[in-house]
Amino acid sequence: MHNLSEIRSEYSKASLDVSTISDNPIYQFEKWFHEALEAEVLEPNAMNLSTINEDNRPSSRIVLLKGIEQNKFLFYTNYQSTKGKELSLNPACALTFFWPELERQIRIEGTAERSDEAAAELYFQSRPRGSQVSAWTSPQSSIIQSRAILDERALEIEKKFEGMPVLPKPKQWGGYQVDPLIIEFWQGRPNRLHDRIQFAKVDGKWVRHRLAP
Repeated sequence: MHNLSEIRSEYSKASLDVSTISDNPIYQFEKWFHEALEAEVLEPNAMNLSTINEDNRPSSRIVLLKGIEQNKFLFYTNYQSTKGKELSLNPACALTFFWPELERQIRIEGTAERSDEAAAELYFQSRPRGSQVSAWTSPQSSIIQSRAILDERALEIEKKFEGMPVLPKPKQWGGYQVDPLIIEFWQGRPNRLHDRIQFAKVDGKWVRHRLAP
């Protein structure tokens, strides 16, 4: 195995300062996200979602950001999945975006709540048919005996909805909106003296600080 202690990268592409960053972290996120799109970052909307289970242990996985609505970060999933069950017990969660091509990271801490069902229905029916079928097929996070069970179930769903151009949204599938309480922007800098600007919501207003790397 390669000696992990020898793996190093030097960061020098940009800088970040309180005097140039937006007063509104949502605007700053949108600015950086647009720059990630322009830089052709691979799946710039991929984000690590961390939740807390009933034993107070964190669990993480990658999900996709599907929008920012009313200053909240939106993603979709199966409500009966592990993350769905954990969010129902404890809505506290964290999101992390990492864009190595730009040497940037964004950390978000907040609380999640289910989004509007009508909007979720519209989004679900805009997805590719295969994705719609998969949402009906998979008992997400449940133990299954074999891959064949999924394949057989997918065929059953296809037959059930044969002739329908779009499928109705399953009741167990929908969206979550993460209301941010902390948003931190990280820009890689030389010699590990990285730039970190953190926004914290205090009495409904954003307060920003520079953090030591």
